[in-house]
Amino acid sequence: MKKTTTYLILAAGILSFSSLQAQDIKPTSEKAFKESMEKHQQMFSSTPLKSFKARNIGPTNMSGRIVDIEVAQNPNTFYIAAASGGVWKTEDNGQSFTPIFDHQGALGIGDMALSPSNNNILWVGTGENNSSRSTYAGAGIYKSTDAGKTWEFMGLPYSQHIGQIQIHPTNPDIVWVGSMGSLYSKNKERGLYKTTDGGKSWKKVLYIDDNTGIIDIKIHPSNPDVLLAASWERFRQAYDFVGQGKGSAIWRSEDGGNTWKKAVAGFPQDEFVGRIGFDFAQSNPNVVYALLDNQAKSDQIQEEPRQRREEEENPLKFDDFKQMNLAEALGLEEKRLNSFLRRNQFASKYTAEEVKRQLRTGKITLAQIANYNGDSNDANAALFDAPIKGAEIYRSADAGKSWTKVSESDLRRLYNTYGYYFGEIRVNTQDENEVFVLGVPLMVSRDGGKNFSRTDSIGRPHSDHQSMWINPKDGKHILLGNDGGLYRSYGGGARWDHLNTQMPISQFYSIMTDNARPYNVYGGMQDNGVWFGSSKNDPSAPWESLMGGDGMVVAVDTRDNNIVYTGFQFGNYFRIDKSSGDRKRITPGHDIGNTPNRWNWRTPARLSHHNQDIIYMGSQYVYQSLDQGSTWTTISPDLTKNKKSGNVPFATLTVVEESPFEFGTLYAGSDDGNVWITRNNGGNWTSLNAGLPQDRWVSSIAPSKHQEGLVYITLNGYRFDEFNTYLFKSTDYGKTWVSIKGNMPEESSNIIVEDHTNPNILYLGTDHGLYVTMDGGNNWNLFQGEIPNVAIYDMVIQERENDLVIGTHGRSVYIVELEPIHKLAKPDQKVMD
Repeated sequence: MKKTTTYLILAAGILSFSSLQAQDIKPTSEKAFKESMEKHQQMFSSTPLKSFKARNIGPTNMSGRIVDIEVAQNPNTFYIAAASGGVWKTEDNGQSFTPIFDHQGALGIGDMALSPSNNNILWVGTGENNSSRSTYAGAGIYKSTDAGKTWEFMGLPYSQHIGQIQIHPTNPDIVWVGSMGSLYSKNKERGLYKTTDGGKSWKKVLYIDDNTGIIDIKIHPSNPDVLLAASWERFRQAYDFVGQGKGSAIWRSEDGGNTWKKAVAGFPQDEFVGRIGFDFAQSNPNVVYALLDNQAKSDQIQEEPRQRREEEENPLKFDDFKQMNLAEALGLEEKRLNSFLRRNQFASKYTAEEVKRQLRTGKITLAQIANYNGDSNDANAALFDAPIKGAEIYRSADAGKSWTKVSESDLRRLYNTYGYYFGEIRVNTQDENEVFVLGVPLMVSRDGGKNFSRTDSIGRPHSDHQSMWINPKDGKHILLGNDGGLYRSYGGGARWDHLNTQMPISQFYSIMTDNARPYNVYGGMQDNGVWFGSSKNDPSAPWESLMGGDGMVVAVDTRDNNIVYTGFQFGNYFRIDKSSGDRKRITPGHDIGNTPNRWNWRTPARLSHHNQDIIYMGSQYVYQSLDQGSTWTTISPDLTKNKKSGNVPFATLTVVEESPFEFGTLYAGSDDGNVWITRNNGGNWTSLNAGLPQDRWVSSIAPSKHQEGLVYITLNGYRFDEFNTYLFKSTDYGKTWVSIKGNMPEESSNIIVEDHTNPNILYLGTDHGLYVTMDGGNNWNLFQGEIPNVAIYDMVIQERENDLVIGTHGRSVYIVELEPIHKLAKPDQKVMD
C-alpha cells in the first residue's frame, strides 16, 4: 500500500525553493583549467602518500568501453584506448597488456594515431568523443616518440574532447586533429587543427561555429592531399541533449587540409543531420562510405523492441487507452491487461481486476491510464521507441565529392535513438563491397552497403561497438572494441574471441561490500550490469553477475549477506536473494492520476543503519519501505526545483542518506542543486541550500559516524563544464556550511567518505583521483600509490577489515588498506572548525 501524507516544508525551505533562479554558471576558463592541471601534477610529485599501496581486484572477465585500436606494422603490437581508463599496450598479440598513460593530464581518451612511417610515434587525444552522460573532458593532446614509454604534452588543452587524429603517411610531422570542443557549453577551441612541425605549433584550418566540432577525419589512401572531415553539431545539458543540426556535414580538402569545401551533392544538409563517420576502401581508393545518424522523423513502423515483445499477438499500448471507451476497457481480457500493467511498471497494487474496479467507480479515468508515465512514458523505452530514420549508409565513387544513399536494410535498430554514441564504419581492406557498421549490434554488408546482417553472434561479443581495426594484409583478421572490452576474429567476424583478461577498465557507477569472510565487493557498471567478487581477488579472477543493463546502486543486507538490492538505470531496482536466485522488482510506483516519478539515471537507494528491513529510494520524492521493498510510503513532497525540461530525465534526487545516530533524520540532494533535511522521518523538510553554491548537482552527502549534526557534502559543476572543487562541512545539521577544500586543485568532486576510526581523516574521490586529508580538510594529499588519474565515482569503507574500497569509472576496483594512513595521521591534529 501507499500512504497519503501531508508534508510541512519550513519557511526557510519555501523561500529557498521558490526564489532560486538558475544562475549564470560559467564554464571553467582555459587559464583556470591549466592552473588546476599544473597543481595536480605538483601534488602528484610531492605527495607524502607516494609509497602507499592500492590493490586492484578487477574485474576483467567483463570490461569497459574501448574507443580506439591502433596496430603497429607488426600486428602482435597494438594499443588500446579505454574511454576513461587510459591507454594500454600489448606486444604479444593480446596475451598481456600494460597501462602506459596513467599519470598524464586525463585518462579519458578520444582518439589515438600511430605514425605509419615511424611506429615509435604515437599521438593520444584526451577527452572521450562519444558525448554520453559519463564522457569526461580531456586535457589536450600528447605525443610519444618512444612507443609509449614517455609522453610530451603537445597543446590544445581546452579542446576538451578529441574527435580524431590523423598522421601524414610519409611525414610524421604533419598531423591533423579534430576537436569536438566542450560538451556542456559553447567554446571556440573546436574545429580542425593542423601542425607541420610535429606539434610545436598549430593552425586551425576548419572552423564551423562554437557549437560544432570535428568528429572524424580520413586521408585518401593514395593521395594524402585529399582529406575528408566530418563536422558534428551537438550540445548536452544535464536535462537535454541535441545531437544533430545544420552544422553537421562532410567537408573535403584537396590541398592537405589547408582549405575546405562542404560536400553537398547527394548528402543531407538539413537540421536533422547527426554524427557522421566514414572510411575509404583501401582496395579502390576513390570509394568511400559514410555512416549517418539521421534524426529526421520516420513514417515507417518499427517492430517492437526486444524489451517490449510479448507473447500475445496484439499487446496493449498507452495510446490504445486514448482511443477506447469505458465499455471496451472493462471488456479487456484480464491476461492482456495484466501484461500491459506489468510491462509498463504500474504500481504492484494495480491488477487488471483493481483497474477495472476503479474505472467503474470513476476513481480513475482512461486518460489517466494513457498518461501514467507522463509525456515521456518510460525513460528506458524512449531510448528505443522514437520514430526516427536512424542509421543510413552513403557511398561515394569520387573520393567524397558526391554521395548516394545505398542502404536498403532497415538499420534503425543499429542505433535506436542514440546514434551520437557510435558513428564508426569500416571497409574491408581487401574488398570494397564488404562494409562493417558499428552500433548496438555489429553488422556487415557484402553488397556495397545495400543489405546488412549481424556478425556478432558466435563468441558472443558484448554489444555497443565502438572501434574496429582490419588487418591491411589480411581482411579476415579483425580487432573489435566495444562496451564489454576487446575481441579478435581471424574469420572476418564469423567468430570472436575475448581478450579482456589483462585489462581492468570497467566503469563503475557504484560500489558496496558485504560482511562475509572474506568479504565480497559489489558494483554497478556502465553497460555491464551488476557484479560481485571476492575482496581477495587478483584482477584476473572472475566476478559473478547479478543482473544486466547499466548497473547502478547496490545495497547489501549484511545480516546474512544474501539479500541484495540493486538494479539498472532510471530506478529499475530489485531485491535479489543470492542463495535462491529469487528476484523481485521493488521500484515504487505512483498512483494513477498522480505526477509520475522522475528517476535519475543513477537512482539513489540506501538501507537504514538502524534496521536493514528499511530501505529508502529517491525519485523527486523520498520513498521509505519498512518491509524490504514490498510496500512503500512517500515521505516527502517534490524536493527538486522542477524547472528544466528536455529529453533527459531531470529534476531528480541524486542522494538520500540517513543519520547513523538518529532514525528519522534524513538528508536528500537533487541534480538541480537542492539540499534538504528531515528530523522527523519526513514529517517536515528544511532546505539547506543557504551557504552553498546554487544549482550544482549534489554528488554525495555523508552524515558523520562520530558526531551528531556533523555532515559533509560534495557538489559537482561538471554538467556546466565547471570543474571547481565544491566540498563543504556543517556541524549543525546543515544550517551553516564551511568549505573544506583547503589546498585542493579545482577538480569535480564525486564522493566524500569519513574515516570510521579517526574523524580527522576524510577521503575525497574526484574526476582525477583519490585525495586524503588527515586534519579535517585544511590540507589534502593526492593518493598516488598505484591509483592512476582516473575518475572515482564511489567509495565505501569495510570497517571490519579496515579497507577503503574504491569504485572507479575506468579502472575497475581498488582496495586501500587504511592502517598505514591511520598510523601516519597525528591523533592530536586539530580538526578544521
